[in-house]
Amino acid sequence: MIETRGFIWLRRVVLTVIAVFVAVPLYVIVTTAVKPLEDVRGVFTWWPSTITVEPFVDIWGTVPLLEYFRNSLIVTTLATAGSVVLAVLAAYAVSRFRFRGRRSFSLVVLSTQMFPGILFLLPLFLIFVQIQRTIGIQLNGSYAGLVITYMTFTLPVSIWMLTGYFQAIPHELEEAAMIDGTGRMGALLRVLVPVAKPGIIAVAVYCFINSWGEVLFASVLTSNQTRTLPIGLQAYASSNVVLWNELMAASIVVSLPVLIGFVAVQRHLVAGLAAGAVK
Repeated sequence: MIETRGFIWLRRVVLTVIAVFVAVPLYVIVTTAVKPLEDVRGVFTWWPSTITVEPFVDIWGTVPLLEYFRNSLIVTTLATAGSVVLAVLAAYAVSRFRFRGRRSFSLVVLSTQMFPGILFLLPLFLIFVQIQRTIGIQLNGSYAGLVITYMTFTLPVSIWMLTGYFQAIPHELEEAAMIDGTGRMGALLRVLVPVAKPGIIAVAVYCFINSWGEVLFASVLTSNQTRTLPIGLQAYASSNVVLWNELMAASIVVSLPVLIGFVAVQRHLVAGLAAGAVK
């Protein structure tokens, strides 16, 4: 396809508009985070008259941010690890075995993404309450309940993504390993998993991002002891005052783990997405 000069300029204009649309809010967040609260409450200025790092220091004392960090890290790590492990096993079974209901299972897994999350909020809450009444296991307000909730949304997409990835891997690889004496599970762990590493990392990043920033279910299914970061940030706003500079500073700090994770796995993530696009 030959690109005309008009198309090239149109693409440049569209990309510029998108870049400005993304960059301006980020700029306002950063500049607000380094302003004193008095400047934030005053007339908005594009450049702070006084630059200070006090908001980044005060955020740890205003609310128990470190505790929220710990809760988010525990829940997100467990949900991501559980989703990846189960997705690898399920995707391998769907891609390698022929069984009754295989197609229906794949359609049901994918169809779960058709419904909005709020539709499942009340049923999950009632299920957790009933489980506690019946067998005495508390899921509402616990790490386990939030991990299970997040996995119900990250696991179907993870299975769907990895199924396509495993289907593209030649059967001869695992058959050769099994001829050498390795069992099926050994062939999966020693041969297929290393080959599918980019796809698995892409799935892990997807699960981590969705769990790290989730607000809806965390606002209902957590307690004061298990409150996560997205809910904890609301503590910077009270009925009397909103600490905008600390809220923006905390938002930047909260975003760092995701940003660092993206940078760390960027090479594998790009390879996984490229391979998925080819399929």
